[in-house]
Amino acid sequence: MSLSPIQKAPLDVPSDLRRLYEQNFEEMTRGTGRLMMMAADQKVEHLNDDFYGPGISEDDADPEHLFQIASRARIGVMATQLGLIARYGADYPGIRYVVKLNSKTHLIPTKLGDPESYQWLDFEQLDRFRENSSLPVLGVGYTIYPGSRAEPEMLPEAARLVFEAHQRGLLAILWAYPRGEAVSSEQDPHLIAGVAGLAACLGADFVKVNEPKAEDGRNAAALREAVRAAGRTRLICAGGKEESVPDFLARLHAQIHEAGASGNATGRNIHQRALPEAVAFCNAISAITLDGASVEEATALYQKELAHASAAG
Repeated sequence: MSLSPIQKAPLDVPSDLRRLYEQNFEEMTRGTGRLMMMAADQKVEHLNDDFYGPGISEDDADPEHLFQIASRARIGVMATQLGLIARYGADYPGIRYVVKLNSKTHLIPTKLGDPESYQWLDFEQLDRFRENSSLPVLGVGYTIYPGSRAEPEMLPEAARLVFEAHQRGLLAILWAYPRGEAVSSEQDPHLIAGVAGLAACLGADFVKVNEPKAEDGRNAAALREAVRAAGRTRLICAGGKEESVPDFLARLHAQIHEAGASGNATGRNIHQRALPEAVAFCNAISAITLDGASVEEATALYQKELAHASAAG
């Protein structure tokens, strides 16, 4: 199933705000229907594990590194918590933002308790921030953990969040990770397809999932089930742990151009690099996501931009 670059506003968007919703979608996807989202919510989710240590650029120790990348690279939106946006946004008003409305740390592993992550801010607070900051906030994000014992609380909260976002002409992105004692395999292709369909029932505009692991190794083929299950909710894949540039770009190309995913949400693979390399890598990811570039073309772009930055530096 192919999706149009244009997305009509769903019927829970008030009629006088449907054009705003469509404009926000167009900006978020840069008119392509595909989303290149820089995921920058890990300061909470993974604490400092993703930002300091062996193999991580010293640039990444400072939260401003996230904003420097997003302001210089070609992305659709950056997703992070409101506290960071409030602290740095005045210096980076050109970034398009998604406000992550819930987060939790990784200090309590699943073996000690099913994950719970609830909303930090209500929409009245978000409305006041949008009005006072005048920053381009295009949408909100929220994580659900299907299979967790906290599912009865998280799912109604997610449904209300999506509705309230749409009531304001904003887009809603759900991070959907099956996780908990009842979940035996978080990357089972059939289960990931199930949570993609769940996100559609909650009304999400995009659903972010982990790439499934197929028994035969054909992960992109397995991902097609989830893309179809999501229907008109557009599916994007998490970037995952750090890997080589060619391997990452090849995996991304297969997700989008073989499985039919509508983009990516990449964090660690971008921000753990020094600023010039992070920007070059971002642009290579966008070339595949937004322009339909081949792996070879995107790799060449990355190498060219990196060489230019090195010569200029």
